[in-house]
Amino acid sequence: MTTWRNAGALAKLAAAVVAASLVAGGFLLYSAANHGKQVTAYFAESIGVYKGSTVRVLGVPVGTVDAVRPEGTRVKVTMTLNHGVAVPARVDAVVIAPSIVSDRYIQLTPAYTGGPQLADGAVIPLARTAVPVEVDQVYASLAKLANALGPNGANKNGALSNLIKTGAANLAGNGAYLKQMLTEFGGLSKTLGDSSGNLFATIVSLQRFTTMLKNNGGQVRLAENQLAQVSTFLASDRRDLSAAITELAIALNRVKGFIGGNRALISSNVSKLAAITSILVRERASLAEALDVAPLAADNLVNAYDAARHTLVARGYLGELIGGAAATGAFTTASTQPAGDIAPPGSVAIPSSKIGSLPPLPLPSTGTVYGTPQALLAGQP
Repeated sequence: MTTWRNAGALAKLAAAVVAASLVAGGFLLYSAANHGKQVTAYFAESIGVYKGSTVRVLGVPVGTVDAVRPEGTRVKVTMTLNHGVAVPARVDAVVIAPSIVSDRYIQLTPAYTGGPQLADGAVIPLARTAVPVEVDQVYASLAKLANALGPNGANKNGALSNLIKTGAANLAGNGAYLKQMLTEFGGLSKTLGDSSGNLFATIVSLQRFTTMLKNNGGQVRLAENQLAQVSTFLASDRRDLSAAITELAIALNRVKGFIGGNRALISSNVSKLAAITSILVRERASLAEALDVAPLAADNLVNAYDAARHTLVARGYLGELIGGAAATGAFTTASTQPAGDIAPPGSVAIPSSKIGSLPPLPLPSTGTVYGTPQALLAGQP
């Protein structure tokens, strides 16, 4: 009987232990699954931040401050973010003071929109944290400014007072103009804002242009020197240049009048010139041949000129100049050689009585005239 009672008690105890283990395991699993992220942030100071202060994103509470401990020249703040709260990996921590007398809280910014998230145990360094300016610091800065502008500072000799009086005198009665200026400046700002793309593109193009000028500094300086020389030259001759421009204007006016009065003749001449141009185009082969031969003919003419006697030395077929050459014989040469020269081979001197029967020669004869009789030509082998 006792044995059965002990066995029942042991069974109940074992069941209670198993139930407690299950409850503890479930609690641990729930805690592990719903455990928030613990984050550490370092601030230059943490006035008004205590254990239990809230941690917010866009003003919405997302966690709690766990501990605030000083560490040398900085303050270590440990906080826990609620489970499921997404925060950017490179988030900033800022101490916010809603008012002068209320408690402060830590704001995490910016809000998460995508990308890597802040991991559990992450540390936000001092470079990514900020604290508000304290009231005593503001008062100290205002006091310092007042001393700098006061009678012991900038206004020691009344300079600041004179500045204020002068500014008041200048602005007196100009309120409407000042308002219009501010209004137009606001419109200008809006215009620049709407055209920011074009403005920045212009700045980029200007930067490229200045870079090009910098890379070509030598050429730019050379161009500036040459432009300066041209400007100096024009400045020294500005009177002549002005007179030339005036004369050019007069000449252009006369040309205009001439063209206006002779429009029909100019049109006719242009039409005829077109016909002449067409002929030249058709005969361009002959013109090319003439241009090739003309230098040689001119050279031969120069070499045939006898400067001492002012005659041309030449040999030609006189049969082309004498009529009836078939019956009387053909003269081959009209020579400008002086008397006593040796007769050309196969030629005989023409008697002076026969010279008159010759047709007019292209050049006056000088000295003995030689020719080749028809009979002598017939007797050649």
